[in-house]
Amino acid sequence: MNYTQTTGEKSTVKLTITFTEEEWESAINKAYIKTRGKFTVPGFRKGKAPKPVLENYYGKGVFFEEAFNALYNEHYFAILEKEKDNFTAVGEPELNVESMEEGKGVVLGAVVPVKPEVEIEKYTGLKIRKYEYNVSDEDVEKEVRRLQSGAAETAEVSDRECRKGDVVNIDFSGTVDGKKFEGGTADGYDLELGSGAFIPGFEERVEGMKIGEQRDINVTFPETYQADNLRGKAAVFAVKLNKISEKRYPELTDEFVKAHAGCETVEDYRKKTRERLEKSAANRGRDETEGSILAEIANFTKVDIPDAMIESEIDRIVQEFSYRLMYQGLKLDDYLKYTNQKMPEFRSQYVTEARRRVLSQLIIDKIIRAEGIKAEQEEIDAKIEEQAKSVDKTFEEYKKSVEPRQLEYIANDIVITKLFDFLKANNELVDGDVNEEKKSAKKKAVSEKPAENRGETPAGEKKEKAEKSTEKPVKKTTPKTAPKTAEKTAEKTVKKPTKKTAEKPTKKED
Repeated sequence: MNYTQTTGEKSTVKLTITFTEEEWESAINKAYIKTRGKFTVPGFRKGKAPKPVLENYYGKGVFFEEAFNALYNEHYFAILEKEKDNFTAVGEPELNVESMEEGKGVVLGAVVPVKPEVEIEKYTGLKIRKYEYNVSDEDVEKEVRRLQSGAAETAEVSDRECRKGDVVNIDFSGTVDGKKFEGGTADGYDLELGSGAFIPGFEERVEGMKIGEQRDINVTFPETYQADNLRGKAAVFAVKLNKISEKRYPELTDEFVKAHAGCETVEDYRKKTRERLEKSAANRGRDETEGSILAEIANFTKVDIPDAMIESEIDRIVQEFSYRLMYQGLKLDDYLKYTNQKMPEFRSQYVTEARRRVLSQLIIDKIIRAEGIKAEQEEIDAKIEEQAKSVDKTFEEYKKSVEPRQLEYIANDIVITKLFDFLKANNELVDGDVNEEKKSAKKKAVSEKPAENRGETPAGEKKEKAEKSTEKPVKKTTPKTAPKTAEKTAEKTVKKPTKKTAEKPTKKED
C-alpha cells in the first residue's frame, strides 16, 4: 500500500490510497472467510460454498464492501497517525473507488475534512467593549422573593384580571407573516407572569386578561433569539386565558430562612445572597468581556471552516440541551413532539451558534500557539494545592487521587486564563458600545473630508459640469449565462465503514 495527499477545497485533504493486486486479493479472501457463513447456495451447506461458487451465484462484487472496510480500517487510521503533524481529521472521510481493474489492484480516494488554517490579521491593539454588572438591593430582594416563591401556595382565582406574579394557564398560537412556525403553538401551558420565560413583551401583554378572554399579542423576536429564522421577526400570538392562580407567599422570618436556605437569620441570608450574586455578576462580566474580545478578533480572522466541524459542534449543543431536559424530567424526543419540531429543523437553529463556538476555539488555539502560552508545573501544583485545601486534604494525598484527565483540565484552565490575561493587557477595554463609537467616528471622518475627496461636486462647479453633460446615462446590463451542469461520473462509491470510525476531536472546556 502507498498513498499520496493533496490539499483540497474548504479545508479538506485528498488521500489517494493505492492497494496492489496481492493486497486486494488478500482482502477479498479474508472477506470470504469472515462472511461465508451468511450465504446460502443450493447444493451446499450454509457457509461451505467455495468462494468462486459464491462469486458466480451472487456476483463478482459480493465481497467488495467487506474487503474495502477491512482495508480502510487497517490503513486509514494509521495514515492519520502518521500525518498528525501535517493535518488533523475533524470528521468522517468521503470515500470512493477511483480505480479497480483486473490485475492492477485498487485505488481508493478519501476526501478528509481537516482542521483549517487560521489567519489572524491582528489580535492586539484593538478597542473592545468591557462588560461589568453591579448588584442592587432590588436584585437581592428578587432572590428573597424567589426563595419565598418556592414555598408559596397557589390558589385559583376567578374574580379579577391576571397580574404580574400570577400563574396563568393559556393556549397560544404564534404566526410570523401570517404563517405558523415550529414550536409556536401550545395548549394548556402554565406561565408565571413576570418570570421572563417568554420573549420580551409577551408576558406584560397577557397581564390584564380575564378567564375566557382571547387576545392577539404583537411582539418581536430578539435579534439574539436562538432560532435563526425568527430573529428580529414580528410575530402575532393568539392567546386564550384558561385559568388564573395567585401565589400566597410565606412570611420571611429567621425560622423560614433557616429551614429553606440554611441561614441563621434573615440578615445573614441577605448577606450571603448578595455575595453570591456579586460573584455571579463578576463571572458574567468576565465571560461576556472575553466573548467580546473573541468577537472583535473574529473580524480580523480568515478561516474556511469545514461543515464537519459545524455539525460536530451542533451535535455537542444538542447533547447539552438534552442533558438540561433530563434534569427537568424530559426526553429530547418528547420535547420535539411537544413543540412540533423535527430534528433537522431543530438542529438548524444552532448553525450560527455552532459556527461562533468553532471559530472562537480556532482563534484561541491559534493565539495560544503563536504566543507559546502553556501551563507551568508550578502553576498546576498551585491549583492542585488549592483544590486539596477545599476538601481538607494535604497536597500529596490529593494529588494521588487526581486522574490524568483532571490534570489536563487543570492545565487547560491555566492556559485559557493566561491567554485572556494576555489579551486584556494588550487591548483597550472600554465601557459602552464600541461599534457605535466606530460608526460615529466614521461619519465624522466622512463629514470632515473636502467635497472633492468624498466624490462630490463642489457647489461652484455643479452648474458647469451639468451643462457639459448632455448624454443620458446608459444602464449597464450583465449578460445571462447558462447554468453549469454537473458532469456525471463513473466512479463507484463505497458505503462508510461501520466497523471503526474516526474520533471527532472535542473542544476542551474551561
